[in-house]
Amino acid sequence: MWYKAMAKELYFIKTNPNIAKINLYNKLCREEENIIRFLHADAKVSLEIIKNKVKDSVETLSKEELSSILNWFGSIYPADHEEVKTQLFIHGIDIFFEIQEEQNVETFREMLSDYENYSQQKLDFMVDAQNFNRFLVYGLFFTDIALKEKGSCTVLSHYLKSDYASLYTLAEDQFRKKGSDEDQDLALQHYFAELYDLTKFYKGSIIQLHTT
Repeated sequence: MWYKAMAKELYFIKTNPNIAKINLYNKLCREEENIIRFLHADAKVSLEIIKNKVKDSVETLSKEELSSILNWFGSIYPADHEEVKTQLFIHGIDIFFEIQEEQNVETFREMLSDYENYSQQKLDFMVDAQNFNRFLVYGLFFTDIALKEKGSCTVLSHYLKSDYASLYTLAEDQFRKKGSDEDQDLALQHYFAELYDLTKFYKGSIIQLHTT
């Protein structure tokens, strides 16, 4: 957990390798003694590995290495969530969306698992934006079907249906098998819609980081 406000939450991250190559790399070099406290065994060796990866591309960092960097930044501004995000952005790491309700995080992850089983494609913690976007379309369809069962109506899914007919069929099948939690459907629809809008034209990688 990189600071108290971020326990059991799900964060979505874009990176800017060119900015990280300069700003984050220089910060790592200037403040070695500070970040070493957040690394595991052989901290100095781990730090050199991280520095080399950042100099190449921040997207080559492992989940554990990225978490260590976030822990470090979080320790500098432990009471200011927005300032942590601002400083990370300045250093090439953009937390552009977050899901904070623990139950919604778990449901989101369950839906992701169902989608992975269908597509036979593992969407790891770092995933191509185009593949991630297809999952978001599936999520939009699933929550839309659930909301229609309750008499609600959404617009975005209607426009996407003709382009993603197979995903809509999958969402229908999954809803028939599993149903949904009516207390979560509206919130999840909002999450999927927001994430879709924020990533539909993005060409890089999306990182999903789950804090515990």
